[in-house]
Amino acid sequence: MKSIAEIELKDVTAVYNGAEGDLWELLMGHQIHIGGFKSSMDLAERAGIGAGMRGIDLCCCNGAGMRVLVRFRNVASMTGVDATETVVHRGRQRCQEEDLGNRIHFVLGDVTNSGLPAGGADFVWGEDAWCYVTDKPKLIAEAARLVKSGGTIAFTDWVEGPAGLSDAEAEHFLSFMKFANVQDIDGYARLLTQNGCTVLVAEDTKQFAPHVDLYMKMVDMQLTYDALRIVGFNMPLMQALVAEFTFMSDLAQAGKIAQGRFIARRN
Repeated sequence: MKSIAEIELKDVTAVYNGAEGDLWELLMGHQIHIGGFKSSMDLAERAGIGAGMRGIDLCCCNGAGMRVLVRFRNVASMTGVDATETVVHRGRQRCQEEDLGNRIHFVLGDVTNSGLPAGGADFVWGEDAWCYVTDKPKLIAEAARLVKSGGTIAFTDWVEGPAGLSDAEAEHFLSFMKFANVQDIDGYARLLTQNGCTVLVAEDTKQFAPHVDLYMKMVDMQLTYDALRIVGFNMPLMQALVAEFTFMSDLAQAGKIAQGRFIARRN
């Protein structure tokens, strides 16, 4: 697992409390993860998540994934945990606007120590956000604690690809993304197994590279002004951001970073 020392939780919350978080939402929509609605529905279908279930979304951001599950998979209730005040406030507002506030609840807190009761969830959920959590062993342990015996842990995440990152590439990528570290597919599978889970799916979705290219095209062909407005019409900054996306695209094309899909059953 590649890591750097200087990234802390405050750096991550600063992203989603500010303009950078707004830029991610411009490019990716309310569902700030690769694949959006299709990815959520595919993961839910594969994991058997559906009617009447109660779930917990760790690193829930603005709750868009929870709204998809409640609205389109008829999940009975969702509790989302996130450490960033801006996105939790925004999520509560959006749930009220969509008349889902009675079925979706938010907790502003640490996903590695949520304070929620043990074994109370039918499933634990995550979408492309656990990469921001520094202590991944503690995160997986918390997910396993929260889900009932026989329940499901289902998540996607940005991971190191099979080709591997050089130390220089890892430092560049992690610094830009504000990740303290990046796990790989086998690493997540080991953590799940160590925490009493049977791993059913641990695979590369093959969706990272085409989606990063899509976001770059959107900025270039349609959303240039919108993106510039978010960064205060700072053209050098915009050019620097495009260069970072180009760097990520190159890494993804080379198999050095990927989106992983994971489904596990709690023993």
